[in-house]
Amino acid sequence: MTDAVLYEGAIDGIVTLTLNKPELRNPISDHEVIEALLAALDRLENDPEARVAILTGAGKGFSSGGNIQEMKPGGSLNTGSPIVTRSNYNKGIQRLPLAFAKLEVPVIAAINGAAIGAGCDLTCMCDLRIAGQSARFAESFVKLGLIAGDGGSWLLPRVIGWSKAAEMALTGDMIDAEEALACGLVSKVVPDEELMDTAHQLASRIAANPTHAVRMTKRLLWEGRRVDLASLLEMASAMQAAAHTTQDHAEAVEAFLEKRKPVFRGN
Repeated sequence: MTDAVLYEGAIDGIVTLTLNKPELRNPISDHEVIEALLAALDRLENDPEARVAILTGAGKGFSSGGNIQEMKPGGSLNTGSPIVTRSNYNKGIQRLPLAFAKLEVPVIAAINGAAIGAGCDLTCMCDLRIAGQSARFAESFVKLGLIAGDGGSWLLPRVIGWSKAAEMALTGDMIDAEEALACGLVSKVVPDEELMDTAHQLASRIAANPTHAVRMTKRLLWEGRRVDLASLLEMASAMQAAAHTTQDHAEAVEAFLEKRKPVFRGN
């Protein structure tokens, strides 16, 4: 893993991931950043101490999305050959939404500053979103004569609903943090200086719960976006059967009956 994405190991079950290209406002379309973020997600999923993660950006912005320099003719996002460019998307940025969808550790996006284009879509790949007051969002692909090549047309409507997603995608206009809160793109807006503390407080509330129950709950929420009710119920019954066998579940029941605080050990 390179320093394009910083991985701060679990503290009280909380991992912090930081996009670390502040001089470019943390674009995520570059090969180096994609590979670093994929490696970080893989490490996160296999980290036995990780219960929840916070994703943020270094510097004054969350993510500028695609690297404009690579959109020039001959760049990795505009090779001049439709076949090569399609392959670059398949093997590049499109791996990110698939990796986030597969991930069972919940991820909170702590959005500091601008989240533009693919940067906005990156927030939608996360499970929860908290914004600092200076945060700005734009599904801005049409402004560049492009479409969301990273899955944004699937992600954004599922987060904020069809009508607002269509408005954002078809106008490309920017919205501020308060409008993002109003449409459900984020769940909370806080002063910039309180952003990471607030994200850690939320992460702590998640990390306090039994690990397996949290991971299975996240999996069901994601599967509920794409399967029918009968299929989801079948998955839920299988996961519930597994949950009933965990020591954390037994501890939760005993603690409730004994009127004490449970002690969960992640097993």
